Formats: sequence, structure tokens, C-alpha cells
Amino acid sequence: MRRTPARRYWLTGASNGIGAALAEEILKTGAHLAVSSRSLAPLEALSQRYPGQVLVVAGDLSNGQRVREIGEQIAKEWGSLDTMILNAGTCEYVDASQFDSSIIEHIVRTNLLASSYCIEAARPLLRVGTAPHLVGMASSVTWLPLPQAEAYGDSKPGLRHLFESLRIDVAPENIEMTIVSPGLIDIPLSNDTPEHLDWSADQAAQYLFDMLKHRPLELSLPEMLMPVLWPLPQKPGQTGLEIGKRMERNNPPIEGLP
Repeated sequence: MRRTPARRYWLTGASNGIGAALAEEILKTGAHLAVSSRSLAPLEALSQRYPGQVLVVAGDLSNGQRVREIGEQIAKEWGSLDTMILNAGTCEYVDASQFDSSIIEHIVRTNLLASSYCIEAARPLLRVGTAPHLVGMASSVTWLPLPQAEAYGDSKPGLRHLFESLRIDVAPENIEMTIVSPGLIDIPLSNDTPEHLDWSADQAAQYLFDMLKHRPLELSLPEMLMPVLWPLPQKPGQTGLEIGKRMERNNPPIEGLP
């Protein structure tokens, strides 16, 4: 009997958080996985745990030249790509009393531009892949403005628009696309976050991987997040303002946040 080839994935932001947990879920199936991150050590450790399955393609994804090199490396090793998961990103909070536009520039470059570079590198590989699937991480912040999220909140709605437009344009190429909106994963928005809405990275990754098999157009994490947050932008401005003011934002910058 002819054996079905192992599926080939490229996962960005694979060194920590949801990305690291998702890498484990993918590799447990016997798939081949190209992993990207600025941090090399966790990727090499993953490669040692899953010999022959992991292709380490580390680097700064906000560097367009480096991303092109990664795409060329994947093409040389595999010739094509079946699934691209754009998970890499970061968050840095803005102190409005000392507003610094360089923070916004950094976050937009890291979250939005880096994803566009990866799409450019992955798209020709997906075109010749098997049942190609492109997965983009947006955020629940696209549904409701949050305090000190001027930078992060600039990048994620931009990503959502990029993904939604791209989904239309890649449909004729038979590339399916899922937009994921992670929310309360290990980093609750406030001290009043209901426990049933706060998932661990492992729990989120397992749910995400299981759901991606069905290739939904939209996916929220946790699963009850969308019904809770989606209606909020429809509220009058004063209501949205009051909700935002009640959310605490005393956290440090978070690397690897979806």
C-alpha cells in the first residue's frame, strides 16, 4: 500500500506560548515542521526531541531578506508547503503620558509587516502543496479597544484586514484560510476575568489544532470568547469607553504573544 506523505507545516513564533505548544501538537502526528523564531535554543531542543521531523529556520521575521532566505530553504528541503501558520508576534504597551511613536512602528513592523513577508515567501510553496491551508493569528483586540494597546491594537486590525482580503484572493488557487482570534490565554485582561474564559497555552493549542482540521473561516480562543466580545464594538462610544477604563493594564511587554 502506498504511504501518504507526511504533511509539511511552517509555524512562526514557535519558541514559546501557544506557538511552542502548537508545535508539539503538530509533531505528535508525525508531520514535518519548519519552525521560526528569534530564539534559536528552543527550536534546536525541539529538533532533538523529534529527530527527522523539524526544520529549524530561525531569524528575525521583520527582516524581509531573512524571510526570503527561509522560504528558499524550505523550497530546497521540501519543494512545497501544505500549511502555513502565522503565529509570531509581540506586544508592548504604550504609556499615553509619554507617548512614543517608535513603539507603534516597532509593533506594526513585528506583527503586520513580518506576516506580509512570510505570506510572500509561503504563497508559491502553498500553491504546489497538498490541500494548502493558510492560518493567520489576529486577536480579540480587533473587537474592542483596550487601554495602553495603541500599538498592539494598530497592528492586529491591520492583520485581520490583510487576512480577510487575502482569503478572497487565494481562493482561486485552492488555498483555504482560517483567521484565529486568541484572547484570554495565560494573560487575563483584568483581575475580574472569568476563569472559564482563561485558557492555558497547552489547552489553547490542543483546541486550535483539533479545530483547524475542519478549516473554519473564523476561530476564537477560548471558544466562548467571540460571543462575549464580538458585540462590544457595536455599543455606543461611551459604553465602550467605560468598559475599556475598567480593564487593568499593568503587565510588562510580552514576547511571542499571538
